[in-house]
Amino acid sequence: MKIAIVLGTRPEIIKMASVIDEIKRRNIEIVLIHTGQHYDKEMSENFFIDLNLPTPDYNINVGSGSHGRQTALMMNGIEEVLINEDVDIVLVQGDTNAVLAGALISSKLHIPVGHIEAGLRSFDDTMPEEINRKTADVCSKMYFVPTEESAINLISEGISRKQIFITGNTIVDACYRNLKIANKRNINEKSLADLDIDNLSNILTLTIHRAENVDNKVRLKNIVESLKELKNMNLIFPIHPRTKKNLEEFGLLKELEELNNIHIIKPVGYLDFLALLSKSSLILTDSGGLQEEAITLNIPVLTLRYNTERPETVETGGNILVGSSKEKIIETINKILNNKEFRDKMKNAKNPYGDGSAGFKILDAIEKFYFNDLLKIESPEDIMLSFKREIANIKEDITVKEFEDKNNSSVKMIYNEKMYFPYDDLNMKDMIVVYDKFNL
Repeated sequence: MKIAIVLGTRPEIIKMASVIDEIKRRNIEIVLIHTGQHYDKEMSENFFIDLNLPTPDYNINVGSGSHGRQTALMMNGIEEVLINEDVDIVLVQGDTNAVLAGALISSKLHIPVGHIEAGLRSFDDTMPEEINRKTADVCSKMYFVPTEESAINLISEGISRKQIFITGNTIVDACYRNLKIANKRNINEKSLADLDIDNLSNILTLTIHRAENVDNKVRLKNIVESLKELKNMNLIFPIHPRTKKNLEEFGLLKELEELNNIHIIKPVGYLDFLALLSKSSLILTDSGGLQEEAITLNIPVLTLRYNTERPETVETGGNILVGSSKEKIIETINKILNNKEFRDKMKNAKNPYGDGSAGFKILDAIEKFYFNDLLKIESPEDIMLSFKREIANIKEDITVKEFEDKNNSSVKMIYNEKMYFPYDDLNMKDMIVVYDKFNL
C-alpha cells in the first residue's frame, strides 16, 4: 500500500504528524506532497525539522496569491505528482486551499480521498474554509471525523455511515506528542523571541489572522480597543504578517506598541508556541485549531468569532464565542479572572476530541478498507435500479445491524427528538429510520 499526504500550512503539518508516525511505524510507503502555501520558512519548512518529520518528497512552492490562483497552481502540481506516483489513497487534513486542491484533483483522477477532520461545519458560507471543507467532503471516500456531531453532519448530507470513522482529533495526538519533544529539548526553559516568559504572570496568548477580522477595520478596531482595557494581563501576541500589515494600514499597530503589557512578537516555532500556550492563563483567538489545543491543554479560550466549526468546545464549556464586541470580550475575560469557580469549570471542561489515539484509528480504518478491497473507485452499473430510499417508524427492539441484515438495506439516518449516529448496536425502537433498500 502507498499513501500520499497533501499539506501546505502549519496546522496541517502539526495535525498530520501522528498519522505520518503511524504510517512509518507500520512500514507503509508514503509520498509527502508539500504545496508551499506558507512561503515563509519560519511558518512552514522548519516545522518538519522541529517535529521530527521526514522531508517532503515534493514541494510545489505555490507561495501566496488569490484563492483561485493558489488553488489552480496546487491542483496542477499535485496532478503531476499523482500521475507519476501509483498511490492507493490521498489524505488531506482540514479546510485549507491545499485540502480543496488535493481532494478535487484526486477525485478527478479516481484516486480515493481520505479527509481527516471531515464533517466540521460553521454553516457560514462566507468563510473560504467552509467551502473548502464541504467540497473536500463531496470528493472523499473515507471520512475521519473528530466527534459524533461531525459524523451526524455528514449523515445529514447523505454520506454512508460505513465510510465514516469517529477517530477523535489528531490535535490531541499532536499536543501530547509535541509537548514531549519540547520538554526533551528544554523548550520551556528557553527565551521566546528574547522574551523571558518565565518572568511573566497572567499570560494571555493572542492570535488573530482570519479575513473576517483582520480585513474589517471596524472589527479589528473593536478588538484592539478591548485589548487596551486588559491592563492586568500580559498579552503575548505572535503577529501574523497579514494582521500586522492591516494593523499598520488602519493606524492601529502603534496604539498596541505603546502599551507596556502587550508584547508583539514575530511568529514563533511551533514547539515554542506550544510552550507558550502551556504557560497561558487564557487564550484569545480566531483560530479553529487553537480552540482544540486550548481544551486539550485545559486552558480557557475565547474565540473572536460569531460561529465555530468546533461547537463541541463551546458545548462542553471550555470555549466562549465573543465575536469582535469590545464589551463582550472585556466582560467575559473579567468574569474568568474574577470568578474562580467559573474559571475552573472552563479549565476542567471535558475534551470532546479523544484520548490521543486518532492517528492509530485512522490507519486501522485505511488498512481495513485496503485489505477488503474497498478503496477501489469504479463506475457503478444501473445505480438508479439498485436501491430504493424508504422511511419507517420502528416499533420493535432491533439494532441497526439487525435491521440492515433483515431488510437487505443500509441505514442512512435515525432520529426522534434528535438525530443519532447509526452505530451497529444502536437500538432503534420508537425511532424514525431513513434507509436504502437494495434490490435482490
